[in-house]
Amino acid sequence: MSALTSSGPEETRKLGEALGQAAEAGDVILLSGELGAGKTVLVQGIARGLRFEGPVSSKSFVLLGEYAGRLTLYHADLYRLDSTEEIEDLALEEISSDGVLVVEWPERGDVVLPEERLTLRFEVTGPETRLIVPEATGARAQALTEALGR
Repeated sequence: MSALTSSGPEETRKLGEALGQAAEAGDVILLSGELGAGKTVLVQGIARGLRFEGPVSSKSFVLLGEYAGRLTLYHADLYRLDSTEEIEDLALEEISSDGVLVVEWPERGDVVLPEERLTLRFEVTGPETRLIVPEATGARAQALTEALGR
C-alpha cells in the first residue's frame, strides 16, 4: 500500500479506528515519527476501534499503558529508554500476546520487537497534515494495512 495522507487529528484518529476494528490478539503496530507527528492521536483511534471508552494519553512518562476494550491495547513509549536491556526488561511481546501492542519510538528497541508487525512512519507535511507510510512485515500486518485502505 502506498502512503496515506491525513489532513488533521480527526482523520488520523479515523485511520487508527479502522486499525482497531481490524485488530486481532497478537497484532503489533509500530509508530515512528518526530514529536508531535500524530502518533498518540493514532493510538487514540486504535483504542476507539477496540471499543475502549476512556482517555488515551501520551506515555512519555509512563512506559506502558493498558486499555481494556474488545481486546486489551498495550501502548508502549520507548522514547525515554536508552538501552536494549531496558526494553527487553519490559517483555512487551510476552505481556501483549493476548491483545494489541502499539509501540511509539520503536527505533529505540527494534532488535527486541516482534518481526511480524505493521510499521507506520509519520512525516509532518504541514501544521495539520501528515504523510503516513505503512510497511507490513507478515500476513497479519498486511491484513492490517488493508484495513487502512479507504
